[in-house]
Amino acid sequence: MSIQYVLEIIGTFSFAISGALAVRDQKHQDWFSATFTAFISSIGGGTLRDILLDSYPLVWVRDIAIIYAIVAGVITTFVFYRYLIRLRKTLFFFDTWGIALFTIVGTEKALHLGVRPEIAAIMGVFSAVMGGVIRDVMTNEIPIIYRKEVYATACLAGACCYLLLDKVGVERNTAFIAASLVIIVLRILAVRYQWSVPRFFR
Repeated sequence: MSIQYVLEIIGTFSFAISGALAVRDQKHQDWFSATFTAFISSIGGGTLRDILLDSYPLVWVRDIAIIYAIVAGVITTFVFYRYLIRLRKTLFFFDTWGIALFTIVGTEKALHLGVRPEIAAIMGVFSAVMGGVIRDVMTNEIPIIYRKEVYATACLAGACCYLLLDKVGVERNTAFIAASLVIIVLRILAVRYQWSVPRFFR
């Protein structure tokens, strides 16, 4: 079992928790709503990536462990909800962890399918953010990529970092972890110091 696979399962679990927590302020907070939102948050980006890359069967269809990770995330949220909800940055933590892992997983998979590095970076970003975009739309929130804070840009930076490390021959697991940390650190610093992408219209 590779470190990439372990981290992918952890990322899926993390996104499932962030998805389940996202329905806490909604009118419908039943098990189906929480579970469906958790599934969309976890597999939405990867599913879009695989469709665009013509990679079948879809990763969550091929590997039942991904489904189990999502279910575990939903159950964990239900059991520890009162504890999790008290932590102000819980959703931020799980979301940041998830996008970091899925960006690099998506980038690496795209590379293995033979696309150009530029496309691989885009697919990495899609893998990371599109599930959250769909989640935000479903819960009547402004998608996070349209807010001021650095989000997709951090994912793109991490993807480019991975591509660079891979190009110069850095060991795969080392490159995977280092690029993931780039995304996590950028997100934390962006929130801490209120960094934002420059405005398009002034």
